[in-house]
Amino acid sequence: MRTTELVDGFRQSTPYVNAHRGKTFVVMLGGEAIDQSGCRSIINDVALLTSLGIKIVLVFGARPQFNAALEQVGITSQFHNEIRVTDNATFDVIKKVAGAMQFDITARLSTSLSSTPMSGSFLNVVSGNFVIAQPLGVDEGVDYHHSGRVRRIDVAGIRHQLDNNGIVLLGPIAASVTGESFNLTAEEIATQVALKLRADKMLGFCKEAGILDENGEAIAELMPNEAEQLLVNYRKQPDSCVSATVFLQAAIDACRGGVHRCHLVSYKEDGALLQELFSLDGIGTQIAPQSSEQLRSASIADITGIINLIRPLEQQGYLVRRSREQLEIEIEQFTVIERDGLIIACAALYPFADEQVGEFASLAVHPQYRDADRGSYLLRFIINKAKRAGYSHLFALTTRSIHWFLEQSFEIVTVDELPAKKKALYNHERRSKVLRLDLTKLGNKR
Repeated sequence: MRTTELVDGFRQSTPYVNAHRGKTFVVMLGGEAIDQSGCRSIINDVALLTSLGIKIVLVFGARPQFNAALEQVGITSQFHNEIRVTDNATFDVIKKVAGAMQFDITARLSTSLSSTPMSGSFLNVVSGNFVIAQPLGVDEGVDYHHSGRVRRIDVAGIRHQLDNNGIVLLGPIAASVTGESFNLTAEEIATQVALKLRADKMLGFCKEAGILDENGEAIAELMPNEAEQLLVNYRKQPDSCVSATVFLQAAIDACRGGVHRCHLVSYKEDGALLQELFSLDGIGTQIAPQSSEQLRSASIADITGIINLIRPLEQQGYLVRRSREQLEIEIEQFTVIERDGLIIACAALYPFADEQVGEFASLAVHPQYRDADRGSYLLRFIINKAKRAGYSHLFALTTRSIHWFLEQSFEIVTVDELPAKKKALYNHERRSKVLRLDLTKLGNKR
């Protein structure tokens, strides 16, 4: 890596380090991810998060490890409604496997060698009876034996450990108030812990780069309702990724219960967790709760709302004046944010398809809603839209907002860099600065 790349990356990550410090993340590390050679790097990265002031609860699963161990001793698991029936013989094997995995993960998190991210430091890893279980019982005449579900989470106990800079490690085996122990799913534990702790994020891993669309591309962001529709299709596919399926359901439940963000990244991509959390470019799929605000394509019915937003900026010289008739013709280029029936922000993407570039224009945000960085949110949406259209660059003209565009990774270029049609219309008296963003160097925006 060149020095400039290191410096640029460090500078870009700093705002996210500040934003995440003191926050609580629940990380769900499934058995499929643990089976991969890159799992050591993932665990190192999880440990690294704690050194940045992030409070971590790590929940590990072990489905493939359980299956392999049971097969080795000749035990065939019985399932009912896709839940493992954990009889005594099965449970003896499962407890041994889960216990060994817990010690292995603890050892990895305790590594402080010079070749690891935690060099020179010591991380306190805490496991215990933070999850209280209860049996699933009998369903449709089938006794689940030692298969259970979450009854209670010791929120105070977990928070105490997190506040003392420890990382809480939870496995799929939990005890009950009667002194028995039960086999639970990692996704249920992760979801319930995230909800009870009111975690800021829940993070998971799958073999793909998140949830993929019909073209095999990672979907940058999903709302719970959208995720639920995709989940139906995922479950119908015989080759669907188990990790993705279980995390998607967990993320839907978590978001609807109040968790702000859930992120799914690939366990095959080295450093995917860090790239997702500390870079401007997303590398997986983010599931976010439904909002009272809706980002959508504009329609003719939005003309008045758009005019109310952009007219004051036109009068102040921030934007070039557009007539109502012109806006009606160009309405398909606009994207708006609507809140409770009010258009509170807008922006446009004007295509120059012949040269495979687009213009980012007419950005306006209602004065009462400028504190949540909706301008950047609109820009990220426009960037993804331009990338889907196959554009290589996005450019913008401005007289007053130069620094804002520079902060968004645009670079100042000359008028000669404009598309031919736009260059012919350039107003030399207005002397707008021309800024350009190279889309080929960006991933899915967050």
